[in-house]
This record gives sequence, C-alpha cells and structure tokens, in this order.
Amino acid sequence: MELRDAIVGCLLGGAVGDAIGLPWEGLSRGRIAAALGAAPLQHALIGARGMISDDTEHACMTGQALLAAPGDSRAFARSLAWRLRGWLLGMPVSVGWGTLRALVRLWLGWSPERSGVDSAGNGPAMRAAILGACVGADPVRLEAFVIRSTRMTHTDPRALAGALAIARAAAAIVYRGGAGDPAALLAELARSTDDAELAKALALAQAHLQRGDPAEAFACALGQVKGVSGYVHHTVPVALYCWASAPRDVGAAVELAVRLGGDTDTVAAIVGGLAGAAGGTPAIPPTWLSGMQEAPRSVAWITELGERLARCFGQSPARSDEGPLAISWPRLFLRNLKFAAIVLAHGFARLLRVRGA
Repeated sequence: MELRDAIVGCLLGGAVGDAIGLPWEGLSRGRIAAALGAAPLQHALIGARGMISDDTEHACMTGQALLAAPGDSRAFARSLAWRLRGWLLGMPVSVGWGTLRALVRLWLGWSPERSGVDSAGNGPAMRAAILGACVGADPVRLEAFVIRSTRMTHTDPRALAGALAIARAAAAIVYRGGAGDPAALLAELARSTDDAELAKALALAQAHLQRGDPAEAFACALGQVKGVSGYVHHTVPVALYCWASAPRDVGAAVELAVRLGGDTDTVAAIVGGLAGAAGGTPAIPPTWLSGMQEAPRSVAWITELGERLARCFGQSPARSDEGPLAISWPRLFLRNLKFAAIVLAHGFARLLRVRGA
C-alpha cells in the first residue's frame, strides 16, 4: 500500500473510530449490548451523524506539528505545545485530567520538556499512531518524537511505554507489513518494551489471539470486565487486540472496541487508526465517513492533512515544502460551542432513558 493511503487511512480511521465510540463513552459492556443488540454500529451522537473528540484533534495537531518540523523532534515539540495551548483556549469539552494539568503548566511558562505531570493516562497513546505512520521508517527518530510528544503531558514511564507500543505497531504496519501476522507483531512489541506490566499484557494478548479468543475474553483476562479504563496499560493492550482481530477492517475492529465499553472513543480511535493504516480508506465503512458532521476538521480537511504528510515523509530526508495545513481557529471555537451543546443534550437524553427504564 502506498504511504499516502496508509497515512490518510490512519487519520480517517482514527477519526471515525473516535466519532463512532463517543456516544457510548462511559457505558458498561452490558448496557451497550442491551442498547445495540445485534445491530451494526452507526453514528449515534446526532441522529445518524457523528462528531470527533479530543482523540482526533490531538492526532491532527500532531500531524500539523510534524509538518512544521519533520526532522527535528525538539522543534516538533515546540510546535505541538503551541497547538495544544491554542486548543485549550478553544474550550474543548473532552480533555483528560492529566493533559489538562500539563496544558495549564504550559500556559504558566513551563517548557514542553518540563510541563508533563505524573499520570499514566492514555493521552499520549492517542497521538502515537500518526507518529508511527509518518516517522516509523527510522526507529531511533520515531522514539525521539514519541518521547517528546509523551513527556509534554505525561511523565509516568507507563504512559511512554504505551505510546511507544502504539507508535511501533503503526510503524510496523506501514513500513514492514505488520498487518500480515498480528500475533507476531504482538510478540515483537512485548519484547521491545522494558515495562514488565505491559510486556505481560501483550504476551497474554498474543496467547489469546493464537487461540482465536474473542476480544471480550481477553479484556476480562486483563481485568476489564465491565469496560476498558483510561489507564494506558488497559487501553493499549485492548486496542492492539481489537486491531489484531481484524487488522485491515476498520469497521469490524472498531465495533469490537466499542462493544467492550468504558473509554470507547479513545480505544476505538486507536484501533481505527491502526486498521486504517493497514487497509487505507477502503477499509473504512463509507457511511461512517459520510456521516461525519464536522468543520473545520472535516473529512476533506483531514484527507488533505494526510496527503500533505505523505508528500513530506515520502521524501528522504523528510521535508515539508508546503508547511502545516491552515485551519480557522475562530471556526474551531464556534464548533466547540456547538459540540458542547450536543454532548450535553446527548448526556441528558441518556440520563432520561436510564430513569425511564
């Protein structure tokens, strides 16, 4: 598959996973099963329409920062830090507690090297797939970029280990045909990490995958019985398992992730990004793309971002002749106000359904 298809697929796969998973965030596995039954997943935030959350926004900002500094991890971190500062001013509805504290520290004058907080959340992992898809041809440089991206918000070594696992998985998929043998890739990721807890979880994932166990069985073995938590060593192994169960099918892999419950948007966004990198845009259900109700980070805008990244990283050395893709910050602010109202209405409707049951 061409680099353009892999990078665009990674971004769009992550976006649709995020949008499909968002309406079910925080619900238990049982409640999601009762609500969906055997029906296939579709957008459910605004009727048959969907919107992205912070998972996609962070991936896109990471892509923009890569275009600003494709060959210098320090300059990349400075660019990403300013984008994250601006993103916070736009009053995003969804932001993790660890990420929020780190961004406040950035605004108070901490440098990107010192702004991170002690958290093992999954924020860095949701920025990692696009790094692997773009920088993954050079493992040493990839690690440098992932370290910069992670430590800007999260200093707990577990957050870095999880982000590296997702970035290395995306790199293997795009540059080494890793989707051809997902079990072997899980074993490789387990060997490549020095985090004992993550290595054990990935080895467990490999064993379950080789037996053909469903994703629910692996999640339960990991202790995620009602839903997947936002702890990085729960999010990352489960996301990798869902991807490995359907490595080139965004629809099937994302559905597995969402039906597990819990932090559905982030897990599904990571899964969608990996499956999209493996299968390109043809691996994404067309109705999921057409159902995206987004501006200015529309499907067309995200596609152009991916194409610009592919032109940049398709050269050796990587060079951005075009620079970051322009985006309207005033339109983003207005979009966030609309998004906040929709999310609040969705939450109230969910509450009313529970009380009426």
